[in-house]
Amino acid sequence: MARHSPETDGPASDVNLTNCDREPIHTIGRVQSFGALISMSSDWIVNHASVNVDQFIGIEAHDLIGRRLSDCLSAQALLLIRSRMPMLASPDAVERIFGVELAGNDKRFDLSLHLSGRSIVLEFEPHNDGHDTNYVNFVRPMVERISRAETSQKLCDDAARQMRNLIGFDRIMVYRFAEDGTGEVISESLKPGMESFKGLHYPASDIPKQARALYTRNLLRIIADVSDPGVPILPVVNPEGLPLDLSMSGLRAVSPIHLEYLANMGVQASLSISILKRGKLWGLFACHHETPRTLSYEVRTAAELFGQLFSFVLDQKESDEGREEQGRAQLLHDQLMAQLAEDASISDNFETIINGISSVIPYDGAVGWVEGKFESTGHTPTKEEFLGLVNFLNTTAASRVYHIDSLVKVFPPAAEFVDRAAGMLVLPVSRAPRDYIVLFRREIAKSVTWAGNPEKPVLQGKHGDRLTPRKSFEAWQQIVRNTSAPWQPPEIRAAEALRLTLLEVVLRMSDAALRDRAKAQEHQELLIAELNHRVRNILSLIGGLVEQSGTEARSISEFTHVVGGRIHALSRAHDLITREQWEPASARELIRIEAEAYLGANAEKVKIQGPDVHLRPKAFTAVSLVIHELLTNSAKYGALSEANGTVLIIFSQLPDGGMAIDWLETGGPPIQSPPLRRGFGSTIIERSIPYELSGRAELKFEVTGVSARFEIPAAHFDGFTNTIQEKTAALSTEKARPSLSGQALVLEDNLIIAMDAEDMLGSLGATEVFVAANVREALAILEEHSIQFALLDVNLGSETSEPVAEVLHARGVHFAFATGYGDSIDLAKRYSSVPVVKKPYDVASIEAALPG
Repeated sequence: MARHSPETDGPASDVNLTNCDREPIHTIGRVQSFGALISMSSDWIVNHASVNVDQFIGIEAHDLIGRRLSDCLSAQALLLIRSRMPMLASPDAVERIFGVELAGNDKRFDLSLHLSGRSIVLEFEPHNDGHDTNYVNFVRPMVERISRAETSQKLCDDAARQMRNLIGFDRIMVYRFAEDGTGEVISESLKPGMESFKGLHYPASDIPKQARALYTRNLLRIIADVSDPGVPILPVVNPEGLPLDLSMSGLRAVSPIHLEYLANMGVQASLSISILKRGKLWGLFACHHETPRTLSYEVRTAAELFGQLFSFVLDQKESDEGREEQGRAQLLHDQLMAQLAEDASISDNFETIINGISSVIPYDGAVGWVEGKFESTGHTPTKEEFLGLVNFLNTTAASRVYHIDSLVKVFPPAAEFVDRAAGMLVLPVSRAPRDYIVLFRREIAKSVTWAGNPEKPVLQGKHGDRLTPRKSFEAWQQIVRNTSAPWQPPEIRAAEALRLTLLEVVLRMSDAALRDRAKAQEHQELLIAELNHRVRNILSLIGGLVEQSGTEARSISEFTHVVGGRIHALSRAHDLITREQWEPASARELIRIEAEAYLGANAEKVKIQGPDVHLRPKAFTAVSLVIHELLTNSAKYGALSEANGTVLIIFSQLPDGGMAIDWLETGGPPIQSPPLRRGFGSTIIERSIPYELSGRAELKFEVTGVSARFEIPAAHFDGFTNTIQEKTAALSTEKARPSLSGQALVLEDNLIIAMDAEDMLGSLGATEVFVAANVREALAILEEHSIQFALLDVNLGSETSEPVAEVLHARGVHFAFATGYGDSIDLAKRYSSVPVVKKPYDVASIEAALPG
């Protein structure tokens, strides 16, 4: 079967660079004889000329060397050439002029100008006076026709037909390069009776790198007659000993190897037009004709223009197809995100995920390896075999999809399971190299139709060890072992989209509030900033409480009571804000606790009207942040900073079932103008509810005081109730006050806190209180003394109080846990009947933990 290989010659002076340690295989500097060439210096002195130039302007080449161009061409032609010289703005620019009389003898020529180093190269060939058709005008309707193609494959098919109609060659092929440099004929238009080359593959060595580089610069290449020996350029080298660089020449001859190659195929004329996609060589229009065929410069220019416009249409079509692929991947993303619960893990939903992936990427087996858990389906390695593969996977890039169709080539132990998994596609589903979804494909005897043996690109021929055309052009079957079907570019792009989807599942699983990756970073920064902001506020608040309470108290004990009460109120509010797991909570209770924490005895200045609502966890957090900031600002600068100032908070129901919270300040300092500086607190007030709850927030600075309105969708609370139920520490029925007698134990690693607890237990009736800083000391005390009650700090730096709790529980001794965290603790969950005392301690909380 015959095959076409585009050029094998190099970029400069038509020298074959495949084996440069030998003499060039043909005369340096030749051009095809249907045109002529003159090279001149910048002062228009001729320094090179082709030997047949006298056929065109009547002057032999050796007589031209050293002469001025003005002595050879007419003044009108020279003026026209000079006028086009400024158009050569770049080193690879080529300017063309059609129908020029060079010598004033009524003979017209088509010219091209380009730069070659310090030389200006002028190429000319006879103008076809019998056809004055402007072929460039043909291009527009050609492009319109191919633009209607529905797919990129159909586009290439239509383009091959349109190109054949334009240039009249017997065979037009669209030749596409793969990432590894091999090529394939993907489309073809040919005259009836010719053998098809469509589907043939070509080794990368058929078109060397230097030839590919030239294709990106010089877009069109014609061989008008394979039998044309060409004519040399004189002199062979310039005074510096260098040949004339013909990289941008349209007449340059080609390697005898390539001419022999074409002749063996029965091809007598050839044309190649580069297809560039965003500056990179995507492929070629490779054109064959069974008889010599010279195309006019106008036709070649039109063909080159069509090739360039086709490149743009192809890029657009492939981009459209890429967006369609993204749409399918997005549809799968949406389906997976809808099917997986917020707390879902990849391993628990492995089957659902894998079934979804199969709709866009075919595979024979799949493995999930997430947090050390192995899940598999279909044809895959065993768990033991996969464990060896995991170490290899950790060496690949963790931030992108990895794919290979012959795993044995990079991981030799894969030979043990190549019958089940010859190729794989890996989707990392964690930021660190650890967790993966891996798709496998089984081994196939993959038949690739090569136009020649790709393992033998260099053979001994009459020109030496160079790229010699294979004499037999029968399709050669290469059977590839240890190899799976290749992963196609659309599949790889879909896999990358799925990787992002699975990463989003992982992020959502780790924190349900992080709905997508874009919000994750913003939400994290918001929380960090709020934490810093609140810590500073709390420290300032405590300082202010101490200072202000000193002016109110009449004795040390009263001072202690006032400061302690306010700090504990602040602690309770902080517990409500930072708690991670809770039931819907009362909005009134939230405001009451915040007001008591920051206003103390003046908390009654905050009035609440309307029905109560129980906010769900996410809404509770957002609203607590907003109320905190409003109360703080009002206490500093607004109505609550004045003796007669008040705040009215109104709860109401919206027509759509949502709720509204109105904040009205009166009796405060008059507001002359809104504040110029907007701090982080204002950001929390205005953005928390819209951002977190998709609600609305409006903040106004009026003369009479600050007013605000917040609207919260109904999905974030459990409805309204007209029954106001305030939480209280008082018991519904009187109980006997617990009493403490005998010896007690305090396990606490902070000395100051331990001393406070010791004093409180003493005040509650303990005859003797032992203090231990660690588990070892506590166990020693238990061995020597008969302890009646113990207060155990849960976290003791590098250890917990669990060993002590086990001993006390075994002996039947009453004890309580102590913690500084507002959330529940695992150790306390194991002893569900044991009370938990939250820090900072007070007598009432310890007393409530004593046995009744």
